[in-house]
Amino acid sequence: MRNELCSRGLSETGRQSEGLLNRRGFLQAAGLGALSAFGGPVPAASAKSKGKKEWPMRLSTSTIHFMQLPIEQACEQIAKLGFEAVDIWSAHNNCPHLDDVLKRLGPDGLKNLLAKHKLKLFAFSVYSGGYKRYAELLGKVGGGVAVRGSSGAVKPGELTSKMKQFVESLKPLVELAEENKSYLAIENHGNALLSTLDSFKAFVDINKSRHLGLALAPYHLQGINASVPDAIKICGKQLLFFYAWQRAAANEQLPGVGPTDMTPWIEALAKIRYRGYVNPFMHGHPDTEVMSANLAKSRDYLKDCGSSE
Repeated sequence: MRNELCSRGLSETGRQSEGLLNRRGFLQAAGLGALSAFGGPVPAASAKSKGKKEWPMRLSTSTIHFMQLPIEQACEQIAKLGFEAVDIWSAHNNCPHLDDVLKRLGPDGLKNLLAKHKLKLFAFSVYSGGYKRYAELLGKVGGGVAVRGSSGAVKPGELTSKMKQFVESLKPLVELAEENKSYLAIENHGNALLSTLDSFKAFVDINKSRHLGLALAPYHLQGINASVPDAIKICGKQLLFFYAWQRAAANEQLPGVGPTDMTPWIEALAKIRYRGYVNPFMHGHPDTEVMSANLAKSRDYLKDCGSSE
């Protein structure tokens, strides 16, 4: 039975259907060399099941949730909780994990660590340090998504021109991502260039690279009362990373712990055939036992929402 939280909370709009991509169309549209970063291609609907939703939701989570632990123990906790993949954080809030991997483990050490715990690498979050610092490491591990922010807020009349300038400025990093079998995902934030539905639309219209896309943080969209399903629809195939993250205090930022009904979000992800992992997330650092217990609730809640598809 669907978790009771799936039937209450914030209502969302904008649930319009989009055509399903078949396997060939998916590969052509995404241009994916490192399919492991997105959990593999989304299966096409068979003739028998045509019209039915078959989108397989996959779950990852971020190492910053266990920043008090060494990277080895953080990965162990994430694997024990049943997540399929991991997002490794650089030094935001002094998280030590990605720099430790870079300096101590190296690509072979990270591959061995992930293999030990049967985890896939989804992403490096490089808000601190920048993508260039970690590009070669990400490529040597097999490629993945690198998540970063955009730039400062702009006046509405300047949105298109400033977005063009921003996307143009990313070209050297996008080329670096392509060389390293990776993808650069830009996250929305409050009071930033990428913050509103109009800014998502401007980005999608301007961006022509298969190695550049979007990371969607509903927490910040809820702060401006913007529709998360609408944002997902706008992002379409350019959505590379999705935070299952709600605007609430402390542990209630997590799915299934706070009040938001995320079922419409999951439905919207299914409609666009989102090819990445759904990544439950929060800011704040409770101790390991508390974080693990709440992430377990999030895991079960998201699976329950996904089973309604």
